[in-house]
Amino acid sequence: MELYLTNGHVVDSKNGIDETLDIRIKDGIIAEIGKALPVSENAEVINCHGLTVIPGVCDMHVHLRDPGQTHKEDIYTACEAAAAGGVTAVVCMPNTTPAIDTPETVAYILEKASTAKAKVYPIGAITKGLAGEELTDFAALKEAGCVAVSDDGKPVRNAMTMKRAIKRAALERLAIISHCEDLDIIDGGIINNGAVSEAMGIKGMARSSENYVTAREIFLAGEQKMPIHIAHVSTKEAVNFIRLAKSKGSKVTCETAPHYFTLTEDKLFSRDADYRMNPPLREQADVDAVTEAICDGTIDCIVTDHAPHTAEEKSDFFTAPNGVVGLETSLAATVTMLLNPGKITHVQLVDLMCVRPRKILGIDGGTLSIGAPADIAIFSETEQWTVDPEKLHSKSKNTCFKGMTLTGRVKYTILNGEIVYKDEEKEKQ
Repeated sequence: MELYLTNGHVVDSKNGIDETLDIRIKDGIIAEIGKALPVSENAEVINCHGLTVIPGVCDMHVHLRDPGQTHKEDIYTACEAAAAGGVTAVVCMPNTTPAIDTPETVAYILEKASTAKAKVYPIGAITKGLAGEELTDFAALKEAGCVAVSDDGKPVRNAMTMKRAIKRAALERLAIISHCEDLDIIDGGIINNGAVSEAMGIKGMARSSENYVTAREIFLAGEQKMPIHIAHVSTKEAVNFIRLAKSKGSKVTCETAPHYFTLTEDKLFSRDADYRMNPPLREQADVDAVTEAICDGTIDCIVTDHAPHTAEEKSDFFTAPNGVVGLETSLAATVTMLLNPGKITHVQLVDLMCVRPRKILGIDGGTLSIGAPADIAIFSETEQWTVDPEKLHSKSKNTCFKGMTLTGRVKYTILNGEIVYKDEEKEKQ
């Protein structure tokens, strides 16, 4: 069976494509791309008129909660959510139970993911048990299938340990990702330290926590002329450090998430823990700085930091764990806040969400080239929808975009030539 995508606005930054074309898919790969392609008898056809066709999104910062925390999420439900968001590749963080610090845990994840609706790429732990002390066996983790290492959520406190980890990762050709936070500086804070925390009488997280560790990682990597990837950038100062480092030739890359270019700390006045994440929502000046950094190329990737937690866990504002789900809203939020207002182009969107994450991690894909796997997202740039947590495919519903009207809706997601998601919402109305 062949699948034809006809009359879509096709965007492929790797091949310089940004025009109306047809795509023919056969045996799971892209077989032909061009104008007015002849359709084979008995082929399935998707009319993409009025829709945008891009390579499947790669989200390089996702918490699957599997193994060990599957009451929050599991590999299958996370990949269902991914498919609904146009995401065909998810890269999962190691703070599971047990942590992803052995080849056996990697094997479990890859075996379970083999039948899921997105491709799953594990990130191994930098230190055993995420304890920040003894380095894991990077070579063994890579051999097992890891594409990067990180102690995300429990940042490596000791600078010398992190320096050795940066060198070891470079030698093994593994990306190394830093969750830039100093827990001693945080000192029990739960929201951004600023006007809102002061008005609410709540202990805040000092922004120096993120800024200090961001600068530390840049210096540790730069001194060795080795790469470092900075996770979920949220402050204007961190943006400036990274921009300066890049201008000086440092091998630093970074990411941010939609909530950091969309929402501010004012959301915390609601005392709703679904607006608590780490790093926290910041001030408007930070939102502006992050947005500018996306537009000028300082920020390399848009990710979600998809972090599911149950309603019970999120019910108490003061004791709730940090984190929000985001796989189903990331593309739409980016279209709403950046693409449609003309702040970024279609080519930039594809670079930010499809190409650069894969390049940083050494993952294949992110292109609609002939012979490439047919991993594709098809979406409307104009259709509006209101985020209803109960309609999300994730087990957990802790979205900070709840009740918001977004513009941009995924209509189809294709994985290895198979349709793994089709928007049927309008048909139900």
